[in-house]
Amino acid sequence: MESIIPLLQTTQKASRGIRQLSDKNKKELLYALAKLLQEESVNIIQENLKDVNRMDPKNPKRDRLILNHERIRDLITSLQQVANLPDPSKRSLSTQELTNGLVIEKVTSPLGVVGIIYESRPNVTIDVASLCLRSGNACILRGGSDAYHSNKKLVQLIHQVLDKYGIDRSVVQLIPTNRKFVNELLNASRYVDIIIPRGSQELIDFVRANSKVPTIETGAGVCHTYVHKDANLSKALDIVVNAKVSRPSVCNALDTVLVDREVAQIFLPMLGEELKTHQVEIHADPEAYRTLGGYPWLLQAKSDDFGREFLDFKCSIKVVSGISEALDHIQQFSSKHSEAIVSDNQDTCDRFLQEVDAAAVYTNASTRFTDGGVFGLGAEIGISTQKLHARGPFALEKLITEKWIIRGEGQIRT
Repeated sequence: MESIIPLLQTTQKASRGIRQLSDKNKKELLYALAKLLQEESVNIIQENLKDVNRMDPKNPKRDRLILNHERIRDLITSLQQVANLPDPSKRSLSTQELTNGLVIEKVTSPLGVVGIIYESRPNVTIDVASLCLRSGNACILRGGSDAYHSNKKLVQLIHQVLDKYGIDRSVVQLIPTNRKFVNELLNASRYVDIIIPRGSQELIDFVRANSKVPTIETGAGVCHTYVHKDANLSKALDIVVNAKVSRPSVCNALDTVLVDREVAQIFLPMLGEELKTHQVEIHADPEAYRTLGGYPWLLQAKSDDFGREFLDFKCSIKVVSGISEALDHIQQFSSKHSEAIVSDNQDTCDRFLQEVDAAAVYTNASTRFTDGGVFGLGAEIGISTQKLHARGPFALEKLITEKWIIRGEGQIRT
């Protein structure tokens, strides 16, 4: 393939047809896809193993690549949930009649052609396709080479369902993984309405710097949990450990622990004992380093260990003098994804909620909950860390824009 422009042209043309689908047809389509995933689960896993077996077992990103029976069941559930959500398109937002008889209506409308650039997570293929189809959008998928076989199989199944319902399969297109096509996609403002990068900070920075198509940033998460002096330390221990080790390779996993000096001598040894069982590598500031002396995977933190998304069994720890220093640190190093405080002091929690600038802010809970499915949105394209158009889980309700419809009977402007 010399160029993906012809492919983008066919997707843009096909997007007109998907806009015309009824709510009932969209639901049926997603339920049919869910049924097909169930029937093809063994074949999906076989194709996925071709990708998984190429990756180093020690690579923390390998977990994100795996599609097993449990994760396929989760995808099926997600498809059904998205199908049952209200269609966000074609909704009337306001209507007025002018004195000259013109009737002006504002309605919700699909974005058009949505381009997604993502890395090692083949579940994104199904999540994105389902959200776009449900909201009346076409999508261009550019997955990573790590998940080539998995993505190819999943798109084949999507096309099989589209064919069954007489829908142009070009509404969901998987472009080649060759990097030269990424730049072509980023410059295709005539055919693509929005680009959403989902993956590493490096990927997001590249797209933001090079795209002529409007971009929504998702994915990178530098997440902090602050253990305040008035925290229930047993509760804090459970929250911090869960946020770090339950799935360290995802964007809502903990990267930095901030601990009040008044409780550091008690809490940090407790935390060390728990993290030791998971062989978590700790990058500690001088005070935490002294307190954790003897921990087998202890390193002195460097300046770039704060503000770093580890995506691994690694974290940084800093001892702070109180909430003001914790807030200053978060403001300096946060990626504005998810931040948490553990404290039994309601006033302190309220201050944290009000002053922390992030898409999701928690009190006394793990940042691992930042997820479109958990938030009742069915699925997500990613977690938006910016402020315009969408923030937090970028899901069905944000895949629309507005359109003005004006109905007249021959009126002219004088």
